[in-house]
Amino acid sequence: MATETPTPPQTTSTPPKGAPAATPLKVAHAIFDALGKKDLDALSGFHTAETVDDFVAIGEIRGETSIRLFFDELFAAFPDFEITADRIVGDRSTAVVQWHATGTFSGGKYQGIEPTGKHIETRGVDVMEITEGRVVRDTIYYDGVSFARQIGLLPQGGSGVDKAMLSVFNAVTQLRKRLP
Repeated sequence: MATETPTPPQTTSTPPKGAPAATPLKVAHAIFDALGKKDLDALSGFHTAETVDDFVAIGEIRGETSIRLFFDELFAAFPDFEITADRIVGDRSTAVVQWHATGTFSGGKYQGIEPTGKHIETRGVDVMEITEGRVVRDTIYYDGVSFARQIGLLPQGGSGVDKAMLSVFNAVTQLRKRLP
C-alpha cells in the first residue's frame, strides 16, 4: 500500500455522476465516517447490487440492500455502537482499514441472538476492493470467538465451563478416532 493518511476527510457521500472516481483511500475514509455517524444512506452510496461484504467470522452478505439491513440490525442491537478507523492505507484499487469498535448489546437481536446487555470491545481489519468509487468486495476480519465470549454466547476463556467444553470436545474427538 502506497499512501497513508492519519485523519479522514470530511467527505460523507460518493462523487457526483460524471465526476472523476474517488480514490480507494478517500472512499474508505468516507465509509468509516458514515459508519461512525450511523449514516446508512451515505454508506449505501458506496455499495451496488453486486457488492460483497465478506465477514469472515459470519459469512458473506451480498448486495446494497442486504448490507444495509446488516448494519441496520447491528446499530439496533448495539445502540451505543462506536467504530473508529485507526489507520487507513490505500493504492489504486484497494484500501485497508484497521479499526476498533465498542458497544453494548442492549437493543434488538443480532444474528438471531437475544441481547445480553454485555459490553464489547473488538478490533478488526477491512480489506476493500474499490472500483469507480464503489466497493466491489470488502473482506472483514475480526476475532469472532472473542466477540462471542464478550456477548456471553461462549464461556470466558479458561473458565470452568470453557475447560469442561474443551474436555468433552476432546473426548468425542478421541472416540471418533477409535470408531471404524
